[in-house]
Amino acid sequence: MAIKKRPISPRQKMINLMYVVLMAMLAMNVSTQVLDGFSIVEESLQRSTDNSAKENQSIYGNFAEQMKSNPEKVREWFEKATAVKRMSDSLYNFAQELKVEIVREADGADGDIHNIERKDDLEAASHVMLAPGTGKGKKLFDAINSFRERILKMVPDASQHKIIAGNLSTTLPKKAKTMGKNWQEYMFEDMPVAAAVTLLTKLQNDVRYAEGEVLHTLVANIDMKDIRVNKLSAFVIPNAQTIVRGDKFSAQIVMAAVDTTQQPKIYIGGRQMNLRNNTYEIVTGRTGEFNLAGYITMQNGQGDVIRRDFTQKYTVVDPSATVSADLMNVLYAGYTNPISISIPGVPLNKVTASMSGGTLQPVGPGKYIARPAAVGKDVTITVMSTTTGHPRQMGQFTFHVRKLPDPTAYLAIGTNRYRGGGLAKASLMGSHEVKAAIDDGLLDIQFKVLSFETVFFDNMGNAVPMASAGASFSERQKNAFRGLPRNRRFYISRVTAVGPDGIKRTLPSSMEVIVK
Repeated sequence: MAIKKRPISPRQKMINLMYVVLMAMLAMNVSTQVLDGFSIVEESLQRSTDNSAKENQSIYGNFAEQMKSNPEKVREWFEKATAVKRMSDSLYNFAQELKVEIVREADGADGDIHNIERKDDLEAASHVMLAPGTGKGKKLFDAINSFRERILKMVPDASQHKIIAGNLSTTLPKKAKTMGKNWQEYMFEDMPVAAAVTLLTKLQNDVRYAEGEVLHTLVANIDMKDIRVNKLSAFVIPNAQTIVRGDKFSAQIVMAAVDTTQQPKIYIGGRQMNLRNNTYEIVTGRTGEFNLAGYITMQNGQGDVIRRDFTQKYTVVDPSATVSADLMNVLYAGYTNPISISIPGVPLNKVTASMSGGTLQPVGPGKYIARPAAVGKDVTITVMSTTTGHPRQMGQFTFHVRKLPDPTAYLAIGTNRYRGGGLAKASLMGSHEVKAAIDDGLLDIQFKVLSFETVFFDNMGNAVPMASAGASFSERQKNAFRGLPRNRRFYISRVTAVGPDGIKRTLPSSMEVIVK
């Protein structure tokens, strides 16, 4: 779709010159014969605009055909061309509506822009474009500015950029500024109908010209996106360089760039291969490092045979996998046991796993949460590889399932966990509840304390037990704390707690507290 840009024709230059001359004569207040001259210019401008529109439409048609035959290549530029057409038609049609409205304002509802009767009417254009509240001059001013800004972003050529910017300029001359007029007043105030219609026709001509320039640029960009190749090389593209024994090693062998009109000849081990889609496959039967080597041949445009050698190393390994429990060597029933799973040489997103006797939930690449269902029943984790597109078992791993061990009761004293011994009375009074947790350096699992009791001894040596208020010290217990002298002992015992496994248990050990 090679469409060359064309310079402005002598005819178009003459039309532009006639328009400038007639506008100057109008400013001199010449006879109505000059107004007839505007009709001549308007007709010439309209013919030029129609020719530009036909040429632009031809380019749009070529874009549509190219889009059907090669959408991947053309889509970006086709969508831009569609956007150019949409914005150009919008401004063009708006100018056409204004022409019709001005003529009908002058000649009545049956007014015809192709046969204007009151060409010298000085009120019609002013009323349509400048009437307070209903005048459309400001809207046209904004539409031209918006169109110019958007269309110029698509014009990389500096000279064309300057021409389009000049044609669509809304900058006022110094004379108009000194008169205190805005753009629409300068263009349409006391403007005869014939001149106003010609002015709008010229705007339409400028719109189609700018539209055509952008379309030629977009057409050129389609060809610019083509890659020009000046070097040919052979490549082997394997599906993986590390293969598990028993799996297939698959590699695509190509010469860059590939000519779709002819298929290259591929030789491996001195023997020509008949490969489907240029893809080489072989079932790997033993482990070790291997080398796929050969050469590829293809004819160039002159009929000469071009040869390129290729080589690709790959490794075959035995099936293997690793499964490690992040925090422990066993799994605990009813607990979210973190598990890491990997296979040497296999990407984590190609590794899957399942578990019998519970659930195994993936939480990230290579990371899982194992939840065994029952205590005492072993679970088995099966690891699979999907590097070849088909799941392949890489190993099975069995874990014993145990109940969570009993936690240890403690008092939270600041950031420390107090488990017995000397304790300042102020710290004791500042503590409000008993907590419990497994905290053995590997696990840190909190339990919910349901109840406990404190045991005090009176002066006669009699034990005085006091029940808690759930996990918190009761008011009776707190009152007893206040009356304890230094070095008096008491015990926190019969702590009942429930863990994340849902098992309720009473801790067998007591916490001895010595008031200091």
